[in-house]
Amino acid sequence: MTTAGLSSFSAMSFTAKSYNKIIGSNERLNIAIAGLGRRLGAYVAPIANKASNVELVYLCDVMKSQREKAAERFAEHLDYTPKLENSILKVMEDKKVDAIINATPDHWHAPGTWLALENGKHVYVEKPCSHNPKEGELLVAYQKKYKRVVQMGNQQRSALPSQEIINEIHNGVIGNPYLAVAHYANRRGEVVVPSKSPVPDGLDWDLFQGPSPRKEYMHDTWNYNWHWYGWDFGTAETGNNATHELDIARWALQVEFPKKVKVNAEKLHWPNDGWSMYDTMDATFEFNKDKIIKWDGKSRNGYSTYGKGRGTIIYGTDGTVHVDRGGYELYDRTGKLVKERKSGGSEAGTQLGGGGDMSSMHVVNFFEAIRGKEEQRSPIDEGAKSTLLCHLANMAYRTGETLECDPKNGHITNSEKGRALWGRTYEPGWEPQDLL
Repeated sequence: MTTAGLSSFSAMSFTAKSYNKIIGSNERLNIAIAGLGRRLGAYVAPIANKASNVELVYLCDVMKSQREKAAERFAEHLDYTPKLENSILKVMEDKKVDAIINATPDHWHAPGTWLALENGKHVYVEKPCSHNPKEGELLVAYQKKYKRVVQMGNQQRSALPSQEIINEIHNGVIGNPYLAVAHYANRRGEVVVPSKSPVPDGLDWDLFQGPSPRKEYMHDTWNYNWHWYGWDFGTAETGNNATHELDIARWALQVEFPKKVKVNAEKLHWPNDGWSMYDTMDATFEFNKDKIIKWDGKSRNGYSTYGKGRGTIIYGTDGTVHVDRGGYELYDRTGKLVKERKSGGSEAGTQLGGGGDMSSMHVVNFFEAIRGKEEQRSPIDEGAKSTLLCHLANMAYRTGETLECDPKNGHITNSEKGRALWGRTYEPGWEPQDLL
């Protein structure tokens, strides 16, 4: 279509929806979002941007109020109305849908993704990509079988300063990188003790549980506290946030699977509240070639030990790098700052949910990878390796043991209790295909 033709269409006041259907209609992607909670803001800009050439077909959530709020938010940016749907299963069955953004709770991440793959969809799945190690392995197997694009939402992989400094590290700017310290500090407060209560109005509790064995509803579970109320739905703070920084650490050190995982972790704040797992963790992952990654996670103590709320410090034989969502600083071996770059973006810090430039670029990269126009920045096999570190740390905490692992695949070699946590029990009828 000529430039003059595009100008004439504009002069005829075509709507944004009509315009999107005209330009590159053969490449237009029909998108659905499943899970409309705190990560919703990450998807508004990339979907509303005309250059993305996508149509938002469904807004899906098991809570009625979430669907309605999401519709109101997108109404400010779109001149058409997506369908509101309770069931992700119905969305998957719609042959019109090309791709699904899976922003459901952790226990839905892998099952929601492999069900979508079985229905021919591409999937952008939020971190952590799985609820347990076996699900991570299954996701890689499903992707290979169904040959669709599966991207994990570890959006710092799309941050230009992070890409730049990781490339420089790989090219020797700090010599041999041998240690990465990933850190996170937040000021999460006291949470209520869960008690049996009626299912909140508008919530499909059965579908919220999905692949997880059925249980009675406990007060305040659905909105966010599922992260801390046991292991049925969440993966604790390590799965919730360490996924990001451990991914950067693993990327910088160019390591895959650890040979040993040692953890010290406890619940240290508000001992009598409803938080049922650790809120403070110090973890060490040992890899071949004397590479080490450490995780310093403090969910309820906001003191910035390293001068920032979150980030990753990479130590090398000739220098050090501190990289986070806001950019990086490069120091020589004596500790002198020799180079820094600020992202100038809008997605730093430890605030809940949100969105910003990194998320937008990461989602757009997913769109363009589907079209074959960009190399995927976070393919699921890479995402699963970083997520596995989180699972192993949680398993070391839950067993109270130092875990010895096979450096070829991360499988536990010394702990029966650890191996028992490798997978999970599913609600009957929700079991995955046996692809392993």
